[in-house]
Amino acid sequence: MDDEGLFTIGWLSRRTGMPVRTIRYWSDVGALPPAERSEGGYRLYDAGAVARLELIRTLRDLGLGLDDVRRVLERKVTLADVAAVHVDALDAQIRTLRLRRAVLSTVARRRSGTEETKLLNELARLSAEERRRIIENFVDEVFGGLDADPELRNRLRHTEIGLPDDPTPEQVDAWVELAELVQDPGFRRRMRDMVRHNARNRGEQGPGGFMWFAKKVAWQVGEARENGVRPDSPEAVEVVGRLLGDMDADGRAAVVQRLEAGLFAEAERYRHLMAVINGREPKPSHADDFAWLLAALRAHP
Repeated sequence: MDDEGLFTIGWLSRRTGMPVRTIRYWSDVGALPPAERSEGGYRLYDAGAVARLELIRTLRDLGLGLDDVRRVLERKVTLADVAAVHVDALDAQIRTLRLRRAVLSTVARRRSGTEETKLLNELARLSAEERRRIIENFVDEVFGGLDADPELRNRLRHTEIGLPDDPTPEQVDAWVELAELVQDPGFRRRMRDMVRHNARNRGEQGPGGFMWFAKKVAWQVGEARENGVRPDSPEAVEVVGRLLGDMDADGRAAVVQRLEAGLFAEAERYRHLMAVINGREPKPSHADDFAWLLAALRAHP
């Protein structure tokens, strides 16, 4: 410090705890201009330089870049405006980091290799519109040209893929599994067979017939299983009769075929994954009920 109340870089360094080279750098780029120079050419700073230097350090600690710091110091923009922009940028970074964490957690849990890790990352980064198109493409291929129950189509098409910006590892895992499932040619073929059967029997099933049948299985078979009814027992014949009514042999064979193909279980898995992705509590699985019905139909053709 000199007699005129001016300070050297060394004094500023000791006063603020910032390295001399850092103070010199900020002075070189114009963010901390000297008040004047000594006879020997050394830079001298006034009392305001201390407060200015503290502000520079604070803004840098908060992540503001050189240009933004200079604009604030030169009063070309308010600190509040710059802060608002940086809040948006930090929010985007946080979402990205959360997504990366979720993907890496999925990779670790699935013990994925290089190719699967790449696929997981690509699927997780898809936009909401891209996710929607994947599902719509699946629905269009499954229902295309078939006069199926509109309620069944709407249940598949109008299911929101609401993967949040900061998904949990479970949600990422569920979305990846769903995306793999709906893009699997075998799954698409089986689901189209199910829809084709629905279209052939619309008059008998009525609106929502497919979903109603699945609910009846869960209700009636679930009750029978709780009561200890075995699928090969005489009591099972009555349960099957209530479910299928006066359906002929060909109709029963079609039901067996769909059960053997796992269509009901796959449709249930589809809905389960949708629930996880959207943060809803998945409904209980009825896979055991469908397995019981298949065993009963085989035991009592």
